[in-house]
Amino acid sequence: MFQSDPSLRVAIAVIALAFMLLEYLIGKLAEHDTHDLKESAASFGVAAVHSLLRTAEAGFVAVPFMLAYRHRVLDINLTTASGLIALFVAVDFVYYWQHRASHRIRWLWATHAVHHSTTKLNLTAAMRLGWTGNISGNFLFFVPLAWLGFHPFAIVATLGLNLAYQFFIHTELSPRLGILEWVLNTPAHHRVHHASNAGCLDRNYGGILIVFDRLFGTFAEAPKTEPLRYGLRGRSASLNPIRIALGEWVLMWRDLRRAAGLREKLATLFGPVAPGQRPPERRAETAGESRPAPITTTEGIMP
Repeated sequence: MFQSDPSLRVAIAVIALAFMLLEYLIGKLAEHDTHDLKESAASFGVAAVHSLLRTAEAGFVAVPFMLAYRHRVLDINLTTASGLIALFVAVDFVYYWQHRASHRIRWLWATHAVHHSTTKLNLTAAMRLGWTGNISGNFLFFVPLAWLGFHPFAIVATLGLNLAYQFFIHTELSPRLGILEWVLNTPAHHRVHHASNAGCLDRNYGGILIVFDRLFGTFAEAPKTEPLRYGLRGRSASLNPIRIALGEWVLMWRDLRRAAGLREKLATLFGPVAPGQRPPERRAETAGESRPAPITTTEGIMP
C-alpha cells in the first residue's frame, strides 16, 4: 500500500525472479508442464504496470489509514508478543473477508479476476495482480484495523509479509505438508483456490492461515477423480496485458449500459454473482436476441 524503500523492492524482485527461474528449471527436469512462457511474459507485463501504479497511489492510500489511526479507540502495544499475535491474526482475518468479497461482488471481482486468469499455476502467476485494486477499494477493508489501534505501517508490513508468503504457494511442485495443512494455507490448498473445477469454486480464501476457511465453511480439498484446471470459466485466455487487466471492467461497463433502471445498474456493479449465475440484466432473454455465456470465475464471478 504505502511506498516502500526502492532498494528493498529491488531486492525482493531479484529474490522472486530467482525462485521463478528455479521453479521453471525444476519443472523441466521433472518433465512437469508448469509454464506457458507466453503467458508468463504477459504476467510480467501486468506486474510491471501494477508496480508503477502502486507507487503512484501510495500517498492517496495512506490518508484514510492515518485519519483512522488519529481517531483510534485503543493504543495497541506492538512491542509485546500478544500485540504482534493480535496484529497477525487480525490482518489474516480481514484478508480472508476481503478476498472472499472479491469473489462475490462484481465491482471487486473486476480487479481480482486478473489474478485468476492464468491457465498455469506457477510463481509467475502470483505476480499477475489487477491494476485497479485501489479503485475497487480493497484497502478500505483494512482501515478499521487502524481505527482499532494498530499502527498503519504495522498493518502494511504485516500484510506485506502475508502476501510474500502467498507468493510461494502459487506452485504445483510442492508436496503436501502433513499436519501443517490443518492450519496453514499451503500450495495444495491454494491450487484448489485457483482451480476452475466446479467443486473448487469459491474455496480456500485464506492468506497465511487456512483456519478461517475451516471455520466459515469455505474449505475444500482437491477432487480425487479429476485433474485441476486453471483459468477463468467462460473466458478465453489472453496474452495482452491490457486486455487481461481491464477485460472484466469492459464487460461490466457493457452490462451496466444494458441495465434498465438504477436498481439493475447497482446490482450489475455491486451485486453478488454466484458460480454460473448471470448478471441481473442478462437474465431475461429477449426474443430474437442471443445472450453471452454466463460470467463465472475460477471461483465464481469474480484478490
